[in-house]
Amino acid sequence: MIKPPVCLTIAGLDPSGGAGVIADIKTFSAFACFATAAISSVTFQNTTGVFGSVHQTADSVRRQMEAVLDDYEVLAVKTGMLPKREIIDTVAEVIGERRLRNLIVDPVVRSTSGYDLIDDAALRSVIERLFPLATLVTPNLLEAERICGMQIKSAKDIAEAARMMQGLGAANVLIKGGHAFPTDKSAQAVDYLFLGDAVHRLERDFIDTRRTHGTGCALAAAIAANLALGHGLFESVATAKEFVYEAIRTAPELGKGNSPINIAMR
Repeated sequence: MIKPPVCLTIAGLDPSGGAGVIADIKTFSAFACFATAAISSVTFQNTTGVFGSVHQTADSVRRQMEAVLDDYEVLAVKTGMLPKREIIDTVAEVIGERRLRNLIVDPVVRSTSGYDLIDDAALRSVIERLFPLATLVTPNLLEAERICGMQIKSAKDIAEAARMMQGLGAANVLIKGGHAFPTDKSAQAVDYLFLGDAVHRLERDFIDTRRTHGTGCALAAAIAANLALGHGLFESVATAKEFVYEAIRTAPELGKGNSPINIAMR
């Protein structure tokens, strides 16, 4: 039997299963990768919002990572919610010590419901410690605004923000623009991929729905999974975008808020 590629997610636990570690595990599995995880925080959330969290210690996260890395050859890593500076510093140290590759950094800063998941000191650590190690950084518009300290109101602003993040150490940047430019809801859902000096505009039909819980987690995890499978970065991003589009299109009506997308089935 052919061994599946092993992927590692380092992120928070969403007990309702729509986002975070559980969403990442489902996504890795959907691409026939073997999923492993280190939990950075236990959140109290569901489709209606985030109501609190209890963070792991940096030592706990290190020991989780080392237990996995001592046993498996990990071919891709995805980071999500990393709530404290000491956790981020530890994650960066382990990634550097183990020379891990195919790192996708999803700089999660705030939930859809408006709950802050990371403070300013931790965000600075993500930028300083993880951006230079990342194969790709995947902020949405709000995250890009907070990282760059600017308002994003146009595609030109997106390009400026991406170049700023590259100046901060990120080799490649995917800014998830959704349907913001233009705002016509019949328009395409557009993401902007900056691979070095090249810019790619990735489009798909916009779906006007509230069934979007976990989209960012699934996208970053799907990119990591495809890199672990040996695909190139552009192909991995394009495949991941299509995967998330189908997961939104076929999402069931679950919960009382923003329903989880359909990650489990391809």
